[in-house]
Amino acid sequence: MLLPQPAALRSYSQLVLIIVAAGAIYPLLYLRQNFELSILEAFNISQTQLRYCSSILGVIFMITYVPSGWLADRFSSRKLLAYSLLATGLLGLWFSSMPSYGSLLIIYGAWGLATGLTFWSAHIKLVAMLAKRDQQGRFFGILDGGRGLVEALLATIAIALFAYALSQEAGSAVLALKQVIYLYVGVLLVMAPLIYWLLDDAEADTELAKSDHSEKSSFKNDIMVVLTHREIWLCAICIACGYQLFYATYSFSAYLQQNFGLTAVMVGTITVAKLWMRPIGGIAAGFIGDWSSPEKVLSILLALASLSLAMMAFLPASAAALFMLAVVLLIGLLTYAVRGLYWATLGGCNVPNKIKGLAIGIISMIGYFPEVYLPLLSASLIEQYPGGLGYKIYYLILSIFGLFGAYAAYLLARPKI
Repeated sequence: MLLPQPAALRSYSQLVLIIVAAGAIYPLLYLRQNFELSILEAFNISQTQLRYCSSILGVIFMITYVPSGWLADRFSSRKLLAYSLLATGLLGLWFSSMPSYGSLLIIYGAWGLATGLTFWSAHIKLVAMLAKRDQQGRFFGILDGGRGLVEALLATIAIALFAYALSQEAGSAVLALKQVIYLYVGVLLVMAPLIYWLLDDAEADTELAKSDHSEKSSFKNDIMVVLTHREIWLCAICIACGYQLFYATYSFSAYLQQNFGLTAVMVGTITVAKLWMRPIGGIAAGFIGDWSSPEKVLSILLALASLSLAMMAFLPASAAALFMLAVVLLIGLLTYAVRGLYWATLGGCNVPNKIKGLAIGIISMIGYFPEVYLPLLSASLIEQYPGGLGYKIYYLILSIFGLFGAYAAYLLARPKI
């Protein structure tokens, strides 16, 4: 067996740093995935208000995706990532004080800037440049799967900490939730200086220097280059449809607790178990995609993920906890596999490195647009159709979108004429 070459070892070590940063920065923003009802109690807000917070986060992301790509093409990714981690952690300290609803809206908006404007495109571009043309699937699969592993480890510790705090004599949901928030904030404040000191973005800086000394095209021309790529649009559609399937899993916690009589700790255990499917699904899909074709494998996965989510809508109220666990794990495995592959299609879009960040920003703006309306759609359906029916309609709608994504991936896989 050949030992890894220094260049390969460097690439994978840098990938690990990016993975840990990406795995640490987002859990606070999506804390409701495992603690939704506890958040409602601790902050004394309604489910609709919490979804408005999530929707604001989505709006900020949409506004900042393209500027994020512009920043990634012109500034040090190492500095952008370190700043993002620090800002997100400091906002988390404010969040831990259980502020008013008005303050929550500000926090979520600022989180959107810290993780969308300065982090998102920078970390995607770094991975795209680290990977060779035939390694895009595995690198992005390892990125998403590894990020999921970090999130699952942190979530497992968080659930254990939450359960322990509740078991104490003076335990309450508010105190328990604070301990969880402190855990995530502590990790962010430790990672920020580590990324600044250890991440080596010399290759990206070299590309930046080349573009600085070459004839620069205008921003308008760069936009046109990106928008005239058919593959860019298909890639964006795949991400939009795949992301909707994944986003549906954020509502599993409340759905299972409200309609199946499970405790908060039991539901948290099930949803955390789902998180452990991310490293398995993402990494496996990445290697299979490189072995076969990322686009073909993505098409199959989108179809299977759509069908599995539709199963969630037909779970009987009398279903055993183990059966619900099996369904949730299956959905998690497939949706995470989709996430592990959909950015690998970027390698086949033939976008120059000097505007790759911009391409990532535009794809992200289209692909993650569902984050703006999905919280509002789910809140409306759940309130209009109580008793679990709203959730079922929600899951079926997103399953249909997932099938559209499967067709887009199929078109992307077809030979270019």
